[in-house]
Amino acid sequence: MGRARVSIEILPRHFVEKPWGQASLPPHFGGRAEKVGEIWFDRQNDPLPLMCKWLFTTDKLSVQVHPDDSYARARGFRSGKEECWFVTEAEEGARLGIGLTEKLSASQLREASLSGEIEQLLDWKPVKSGDWFYIPSGTVHAIGAGVQLVEIQQNVDVTYRLYDYGRPRELHLDDGMAVSERGPYRGACGHAPAGDGLHLLTEGKYFRLELAVGALSLAQVAGGESFLVPISGRYGTPSGVLEPGMVALGDATSLKSQGEDSKLLVASAP
Repeated sequence: MGRARVSIEILPRHFVEKPWGQASLPPHFGGRAEKVGEIWFDRQNDPLPLMCKWLFTTDKLSVQVHPDDSYARARGFRSGKEECWFVTEAEEGARLGIGLTEKLSASQLREASLSGEIEQLLDWKPVKSGDWFYIPSGTVHAIGAGVQLVEIQQNVDVTYRLYDYGRPRELHLDDGMAVSERGPYRGACGHAPAGDGLHLLTEGKYFRLELAVGALSLAQVAGGESFLVPISGRYGTPSGVLEPGMVALGDATSLKSQGEDSKLLVASAP
């Protein structure tokens, strides 16, 4: 994934304000007072093929869809966008809308987007900590309120907004109709396995995502440059301590777990 610079590189944080975000983030996420919805982790002036984000919601995100590589490149973007969500916290009743409950035509989806009926046509799935969902391009989706999650995605900012609950932001219905699958969710999903070890969550064309639980699991990770995202616990690195709220790039086998309850997401490009 790009060229290696140091064995462990702590990536800079970029805070993104959103109307649906969370005010007064916990100290380990920077303690910001403004309504932060996302924290992006990427190299400055040297973008990586993947990006890691933390997301925090107190309201629903827009109903949206991302294009595949072919469509996005025809519109001048470097790639399309596929992503995977790993839920770290979820309030009681929290839900994710992924795919539709029935197959629609493009005209039906457009009408539902304009009327707001699309919110009821989304397949709203109750979620809890440890759930994960791979979101293929073309999947109509939305994140509900009361969720904190890690998102691993192709590193491109291309989103077609279909519905936004009356918020005064632009919709992208022509592009959205062109790229939407307009049917039920077809991606992979699951719940993080219990017990120590290295657990493969998903592997596809763009990235592999694993969950390393416990200190000994680090020795099982394949060497090489990966995103390292602590969910719990602390890790010693040649570049300093790595803990929740931080993301590093490097070789997971060089980490030293400093606690019993250690969980680390490891995302690597092929």
